[in-house]
Amino acid sequence: MNQLLSRLNLRHIRLIDAIARTGQISLAAERLAITQPAASRTLAEIENLVGSSLFDRRPKGMVTTPLGTVMAHRASTIMSELEVTVSEIDAFQTGLAGSVRIGAVTGPAISIVVPAAQRLKQEATFCEVSVDVAPSVQLVEGLLAGEYDIVLSRVPPGVDRRLLDVRRGRVEEVCFVTRTGHSLQAGPYTSFDQLVGMTWVIQRTGMPIRDAVEQAFMNRNLPVPRDTIVTASLVFTMGYLRNSDAIAAMSSEVFGLLAESDKFRAVAMKESIILSPYHVITRRNQRMTPVCRRMLKIVTSEIAI
Repeated sequence: MNQLLSRLNLRHIRLIDAIARTGQISLAAERLAITQPAASRTLAEIENLVGSSLFDRRPKGMVTTPLGTVMAHRASTIMSELEVTVSEIDAFQTGLAGSVRIGAVTGPAISIVVPAAQRLKQEATFCEVSVDVAPSVQLVEGLLAGEYDIVLSRVPPGVDRRLLDVRRGRVEEVCFVTRTGHSLQAGPYTSFDQLVGMTWVIQRTGMPIRDAVEQAFMNRNLPVPRDTIVTASLVFTMGYLRNSDAIAAMSSEVFGLLAESDKFRAVAMKESIILSPYHVITRRNQRMTPVCRRMLKIVTSEIAI
């Protein structure tokens, strides 16, 4: 048995499968692009290895013997598996299979990663797309640790930019949101001084939106929000706003999700707050798989739209 395993090879398997399928050694040889004498020699070699005939030669063709039936069945299974393997290799090499790990801050996760993932899955149904939404510090640390292939975030202070390939993304606009029917929605426009003393649902200190909101108040010599509910959870924010007079600060992309509901409205502000741009970031000199390169191309095209 060990000798048979060591000497039986793919050339033998392919011939057994071809003869079983065609019923003619000449047709099998043609199928395999070899001469008929070469096919006959190979079959004789196989039968010598197993110590028994695999096919009965009959006037109308070749029929498997009982042992031949067993081997033909296994040969067919092996060839089918090899065809699947070749297809998977081809899909991987062309970026139609494999996995891509992407991280993003909330705004571009909604406006860029969602449509990019949808486009990728249309082209590559069986690829796996893993997405995390997190602050920039966590995302870039994860990228440098090899946990992500691509991140959409800002470059945190103190990070060695020489380790990164950075492609410019987009700026984000801060949107102030309340429940429908809130008093702030009565007038045409709202000024920052009208927001003083309100309850805020907002990110923690150090996050871009929180810092931008506080800076906007300070620039106008107004006290920064003190009555705060600190959360990064959109679900919690929705629940809190729906039954209170609080106001939430979020990116316009995030508000786009809430705008589909009639329970929330954006406050029309006289002045807008624009955040610094996020970037599309990869590790410098990293070897990206074909599917990751495909995803990166789609992401950059989404940003360009």
